[in-house]
Amino acid sequence: MKKLLKYLGIGILALVLFILVKTFTLSQKTVEVAAVTPIEVTDEALVRLQKAIQFKTISYSYTSKPDSIEFTGLHNYLASAFPLVDSLLEKKTIQYSLLYKWTGTDSSLKPILLMSHLDVVPVDDGTLKDWEAPPFSGEIKNGNIYGRGTMDDKVSVLAILEAVETSLRNGVSPKRTIYLAFGHDEEIGGEQGAGSMAKYLQEQGVNFEYIIDEGGEIAEGMVPGLDKPLAIINVAEKGYVSFELTITTPGGHSSMPAADNTIGSLASAITKLEANQFPYKTIPLIDKQIEILGPHLPFVQKMAFANTWLFGSIIQEALNTRTSTAPTIIKGGVKDNVIPTSASVVVNFRVMTGETTEEVLQHIIKTVNDDRITVKPVSNRNEPSPVSDYEAGGYKTIEKTVLQLMPNTIVTPGLVSGGTDTKHYESISENAYRFFPIRINEANITGFHGINEHLAVSNYKEIVQFYYQLIQNLNE
Repeated sequence: MKKLLKYLGIGILALVLFILVKTFTLSQKTVEVAAVTPIEVTDEALVRLQKAIQFKTISYSYTSKPDSIEFTGLHNYLASAFPLVDSLLEKKTIQYSLLYKWTGTDSSLKPILLMSHLDVVPVDDGTLKDWEAPPFSGEIKNGNIYGRGTMDDKVSVLAILEAVETSLRNGVSPKRTIYLAFGHDEEIGGEQGAGSMAKYLQEQGVNFEYIIDEGGEIAEGMVPGLDKPLAIINVAEKGYVSFELTITTPGGHSSMPAADNTIGSLASAITKLEANQFPYKTIPLIDKQIEILGPHLPFVQKMAFANTWLFGSIIQEALNTRTSTAPTIIKGGVKDNVIPTSASVVVNFRVMTGETTEEVLQHIIKTVNDDRITVKPVSNRNEPSPVSDYEAGGYKTIEKTVLQLMPNTIVTPGLVSGGTDTKHYESISENAYRFFPIRINEANITGFHGINEHLAVSNYKEIVQFYYQLIQNLNE
């Protein structure tokens, strides 16, 4: 028995030493960049953003037509606000989307694409009283600019145009051709906007070195224990699919309910799906993110990140590395004393890299295990995107630009759960990077599609500086 305890003690000691060695040898990776002086961004740029916010370019639903007055009004305003962009770049209007071509001096270099979108989500009228400023005012209060589009996503449309206009004014000519694409229906899938522009570019034989879109940010105070800003350049996004589950039964009188009545059975199916989630998993991208983040964390978190063989499941849960399940719409019943003959629920899934929408469908059927329930897709079945190369030149250029302007920032590749318009360009671009330097924290994150959407004035100026410096870096 003593010998057994002795060996057990030696084993525990060896395990502890192994964990500690792994922890202490997890070192920070440094990227050296030359310092730059950011361009000055005047308050006139803020006025241009304010005026753009005042156009109610709202996407309501797949079946609703865009408001031609608002979208055309915004187009005309942008043409007058950025006269050099409008006159010196080739411009094409595709439905209510805008596509520009800034021809480079070296035709041997593949072009890149800077993307954003003109549309915004609606505002719930019941929340208007809770806004610090009207949601389509662009009003500036206490150092913040308020309104739909200040975070998602007129902010980057205007910042890109400011950067290009300033570059043109300063006599900058890009070596590499740069396209600008601003879709009009990203908030409802982008089929008519980005989808049509991508189809047009493909017909023209255009193939991009890489594209840069929204979808990544600078997180401040969002990672427990991390005291530095974290720039997340998302190099992949989860897939997207919604399935409607419909149950059909004989129904009946509520005074004589069956044990497996309509709504109760549907509720059971929902409960089964929520109780039997997809497992968390890791992929090389997540391993890279852990490798970069770990050294900057306090000792206990650093120890977990250094020993993913032991603590990996905890980290994967924190990073949401699985296909998510979310019931979002439920329908059924016509009267309080009638058991309906039919009821349905829509369940949305964000599909993890390495899995497919077909696997989601089979998972639903197997988990629910009820022949009375039919399952059909009620959205496009968007598969997870390819993982873009985070060692490639495009990624490195974005990383360099961030570190030049925000030197105390940690930069990491990441995986975004939400969807972007990049999916429409997958066939004509080698890589897609989802990032612009909007600063996200606990105080403003609820503004995305929510109440009091706003952006710090200082952050908007940083975003303009980022795109301008990016353009300069492309010429090196």
